[in-house]
Amino acid sequence: MAKGYSVFVGLAIVAALCVAAWFFAPKGENQTTWRSSLILAFISCYLMWFITFMAQLHPLIEPRRSNIREGFQHE
Repeated sequence: MAKGYSVFVGLAIVAALCVAAWFFAPKGENQTTWRSSLILAFISCYLMWFITFMAQLHPLIEPRRSNIREGFQHE
């Protein structure tokens, strides 16, 4: 099972990719657009992975509802 430090390893990888996108973006009039698009894409993918990973690392275990009818309640 993955440990909690995987979050920091992933963050370091994404930070390296963002730095690479900053320096290796194609030169020209659209350089700012390329940089912004790549960095936003990397950060968005990381945030999606991070949220999913944390939800699986600390899941809610059998949430209980209090407004269920008496005959249908899970015991």
